[in-house]
Amino acid sequence: MFVQRPRPRHSPRGVSCFGMRVAVISDLHLGAGDVCDSFGHDDAEFLRFLRFLEREFQQIVLLGDIWETLTARALGRPRAALAAARRAHREIAARLAGPRYVYVHGNHDVAARAEGALERHLLVADGARLLFTHGHQGDALVRYARPLSELGVWLGAGLRRSGLTAVHRRLAGLDVSSKGLTDPDRCPFQRWAMAVATDRRVDVIVTGHTHLATRASHGERLFMNSGSCSEGRTSFLAIDTRRAAFEVHDRW
Repeated sequence: MFVQRPRPRHSPRGVSCFGMRVAVISDLHLGAGDVCDSFGHDDAEFLRFLRFLEREFQQIVLLGDIWETLTARALGRPRAALAAARRAHREIAARLAGPRYVYVHGNHDVAARAEGALERHLLVADGARLLFTHGHQGDALVRYARPLSELGVWLGAGLRRSGLTAVHRRLAGLDVSSKGLTDPDRCPFQRWAMAVATDRRVDVIVTGHTHLATRASHGERLFMNSGSCSEGRTSFLAIDTRRAAFEVHDRW
């Protein structure tokens, strides 16, 4: 499937290695444990899932929007929201800080950038170059009107606190459907991702953000999306570079 390239021992633009088994999860939207918390899992059960990933994979990429930091009661307090979410999910927070996890931030966990979360992660393994990025950079609303996008998230939280959860659910559904399509020939998000892949000369580009788990070939390159682990869903990607296996899973 992929163009084979020399296998350097060291890469100035990423981690170079062999035989990597990588899991990818994204869009957990772990919140403060209140009505605006979209995570939707029992924490103990999700910890079992994380332990499963740790047993099966050498690296677990957290591909953005892990924490929900845009829904604090006071507008523009992402660090306070992040602290509240970690207090509400203490054991998960401790687990995700482990050495096996690589954290790439999204647009909802904006406060994580100040703590060193990555903009993107490049992995060079078994002759393939894989780029992991959340994908909000390809969302026109976030790219050109980020304050407006963040205000919309905050107002949506206000709807939920006011008991208008059905209205919020409808608006959230429209937002997700506008971000991407699973049809690779019609999806502007995938076109953006493949332009990035071409520019950065990578064989596989992996994103989150759209909440639509996807695997789609674009010529010699591959697009993948990790879907979402919010609202009680358990979507993840399983990548084995030695076998050139790239799989989408919605259960474990």
